[in-house]
Amino acid sequence: MGLNSEAKATKSAKKGTTVSTSEVAYLAGGCFWGMEDLLRKLPGVTQTEVGYMGGDTKNANYNLVKTGTTNHAETVKITFNPEKITYQDLLLYFYKIHDPTTTNRQGNDIGTQYRSAIFYTSDKQKDEAEIVRARVDKSGAWKSPVVTQIVKAADFWSAEEYHQDYLQKNPGGYTCHFERKIEFKQ
Repeated sequence: MGLNSEAKATKSAKKGTTVSTSEVAYLAGGCFWGMEDLLRKLPGVTQTEVGYMGGDTKNANYNLVKTGTTNHAETVKITFNPEKITYQDLLLYFYKIHDPTTTNRQGNDIGTQYRSAIFYTSDKQKDEAEIVRARVDKSGAWKSPVVTQIVKAADFWSAEEYHQDYLQKNPGGYTCHFERKIEFKQ
């Protein structure tokens, strides 16, 4: 599966201009069940899908990734309308729902597959990710330094169906994700 690095566009009938209607972001912050459950509820998010990115193995799947030997991260693919939520606002929320100061760990989940990472699809996304990471780190909202990786997106391997919308299918299932009431002052 290749990744969609370009925003989808539509033509305005009145002005003949191209308007971006959707963009894709790839975020990793621990177990993808809890990340997806919170991200899908954001206004402007139109679709989420969980999968694996950032590793060395083709056709990644859960049984391979859980060994910690493939270097993949459990990742959420987020399709969003940038007119309703900006990429930077999406990233600020991402930094509130997981601990970006722990290396290869979220809650009880330990391993490289649980690392904090932003996989950018364009130079613009890379620049914005670096700006937001610096803002979050400088704000002091987190007591330790932010260790979130900013890495060029590669192949995204969709996770097995039972992982998709897991917490919708299994209310009360495991998650270590929640929104912290913190601000990242500029």
